[in-house]
Amino acid sequence: MPDTFAIAERCVTHKEIAMRTLTYAALLAIVPLGACATYPGDAPIVDNGPAAAIGTAVSLDQPVLLGNDLVATAKAIYEDSRCPVGVQCIWAGRVVVTTRIDGPGWRETVNMVAGESQNVRGAEIMLHEVTPAPFKDVPVSAGAYRFRYMIDIAA
Repeated sequence: MPDTFAIAERCVTHKEIAMRTLTYAALLAIVPLGACATYPGDAPIVDNGPAAAIGTAVSLDQPVLLGNDLVATAKAIYEDSRCPVGVQCIWAGRVVVTTRIDGPGWRETVNMVAGESQNVRGAEIMLHEVTPAPFKDVPVSAGAYRFRYMIDIAA
């Protein structure tokens, strides 16, 4: 009787080994498929809905594609010292916009001066245009601003 028990015990052990082997084989077959999946870190991080098309004038907090997996989002007006329309000024002034740049798995916030390019991770990004122009004694409301960005990836 003990021999039968030993044989039965050995058979159960072989079944367990066979099941474990099949389980590991199945896992090894599935793991490479995960390498083909798109990981969220492969694309720019985008908040506040889909990004507008390249070259589109956007409002505050509206993301816009810059190309090459980059997205820009104007977050705040840091400074608007532009000379109002119809006023003669000594200095033309400038607009500085706090802009968030999103790339594949990273995010960076920079203050961009309109008309000046800024290198962000190898891409020359420019806040090309800010509208509307200010008028004397009429402040521009935050919701009225529109921003147009340009990019030179080759730089």
